[in-house]
Amino acid sequence: MGADFVLALDQGTTSSRAIVFDRDGGTVAVAQREYPQGYPFPGHVTHDPEDIWSSQIGVAREVLDALPGGAAAIAAVGITNQRETTIVWDRATGEPVAPAIVWQSRITADACAALRDAGHEERVRSITGLPLDAYFSGPKIAHILDATPGLRARAEAGELAFGTVDSFLIWRLTGGRTHITDVSNASRTLLFDIRQRRWDPWLCELMGVPMAMLPQVRPSSALLAESDPDVLGTSLPISGIGGDQMAATFGQACLLPGMAKNTYGTGAFALLNTGNAPVASEHGLLSTILWQLGEEGETVYALEGSVFVAGAAVQWIRDGLKAIKASKDVEQLAAGGDRDSGVVVVPAFVGLGAPHWDPDARGAIMGLTFGAGIEDIALATVDAMAYQVTDVLKSMSLDAADEIGALRVDGGAAVNDALLQFQADILRVPVERPRVTETTALGAAFLAGLATGFWSSTDEVAATWQLDRRFEPHMEQAERDRLVRRWRHAVERSKGWAAL
Repeated sequence: MGADFVLALDQGTTSSRAIVFDRDGGTVAVAQREYPQGYPFPGHVTHDPEDIWSSQIGVAREVLDALPGGAAAIAAVGITNQRETTIVWDRATGEPVAPAIVWQSRITADACAALRDAGHEERVRSITGLPLDAYFSGPKIAHILDATPGLRARAEAGELAFGTVDSFLIWRLTGGRTHITDVSNASRTLLFDIRQRRWDPWLCELMGVPMAMLPQVRPSSALLAESDPDVLGTSLPISGIGGDQMAATFGQACLLPGMAKNTYGTGAFALLNTGNAPVASEHGLLSTILWQLGEEGETVYALEGSVFVAGAAVQWIRDGLKAIKASKDVEQLAAGGDRDSGVVVVPAFVGLGAPHWDPDARGAIMGLTFGAGIEDIALATVDAMAYQVTDVLKSMSLDAADEIGALRVDGGAAVNDALLQFQADILRVPVERPRVTETTALGAAFLAGLATGFWSSTDEVAATWQLDRRFEPHMEQAERDRLVRRWRHAVERSKGWAAL
């Protein structure tokens, strides 16, 4: 059997997946494993890096074992990952020196506030396209180094390595021979100049991050590394890397400026392709790198709005309220709810992301009466996903000075027809769901396959995208305005709660 497939490793916040794709972008084999989350105290979220590795390599081997021809049938490997999650490890042993600090964690909020108060935010944003927020990796690195005596000295001596999850996986996949990341992940660290495409010495000094720790920054699609034969059974080219939302944008074939997508995952992440130049946001969004194709390829940028809690709020209904047994059951529970109950849920469990950027906001349920029930809370929780995405997309339209023509969607909640219809109604823009909703992994596969010639061009990639269903807006304008007004009223009341 020839090398007829591409393997995508999709390392997410709550689970690791491996998916094998064929030349048509079809799914050939899938494996998934959840792994534990750590919540040491309110607002702080951690992972054990060994759980990340064991779950990811486990599912990779599982799909290869199920594939006729095994690893020899794989033409390329692509990696996509939860982005700002921060890992520091020993270069000599490959062992992590501390738990990973997850992108959701607010443990560095005070450090970021101190930098803002010192007047650094404007310069930081001009270089990185990002606000000074605990969401991003740089302050997390400094926290790890300062939390354990001796780590900072070891980092300065070059003994420790930092990486986002892609870097850590590639280090392990290559037997410690390769320490790299791609431009999309580097752009999420608060340490990277997105125009010059290099680590910035001033930023590293400001954040307290020794440059000796940092990985080499490479394109998103190129011949990047070779896996160690002992890890996957043979040496395979690792030729694609993309942060999860950048990979999803590529998998959605949003390859032209003005195209937008949203992923409903643990959080919700909307990205608008802005072409070969970054657009500075005046409305609370991020300017970020989408990808670079090839060693000499142009860099493509995006505006992004990051909603910290979307599907995670459904998990709270499942695990916290114990109202459902599986996340998918929320659709049926919410169907019994009534928007006229007046219940609104603001899922600011770890603060509010774009466009508000309020780390002190906290989750709230408002509008409760004796007539309200768990069905109304479930409906309001699902609706909150659509409201938050609408806030982001409206900000994008203002920054880009243009209306978005359609929104392509993916992620776990994209199977919920009621959610997508409500999204179209509230946004007043058609919502398009593709036939293949595994767009994050598919994007990583596309990035890898382009570099090896498995796919010949981005035109061939775009041709694989197929529409499953288009949701057109139907809600009356007066009703939409009433609901949005109530939502925004609730959001304002959730802000600043943790500071009281």
